[in-house]
Amino acid sequence: MNLSRDEQRVLHALAQGGYIRHFRAISPSGRRQKITHIECMTRDGWLLSHCTLPIFDKLRRKRLIFSENGSPYRISRKGLTHVRARLDNR
Repeated sequence: MNLSRDEQRVLHALAQGGYIRHFRAISPSGRRQKITHIECMTRDGWLLSHCTLPIFDKLRRKRLIFSENGSPYRISRKGLTHVRARLDNR
């Protein structure tokens, strides 16, 4: 699977223990809407600027990240197999 450089950077951060927090807009009727804003946090608490909404959508569409019961998005087993090896991965 071909992944862009920014997608690889996000997957590396998630593979090392990071997560993606998502925020939804709420309509006037009280229903939750689409995801409007995301924050990709590294395991050290730093905000990763490479993670944008289009990259997040691509990773989610390819099922490389997942969320359970509204929790932050984490890397999936499929995502772990598609991360390219790097020296600083643990």
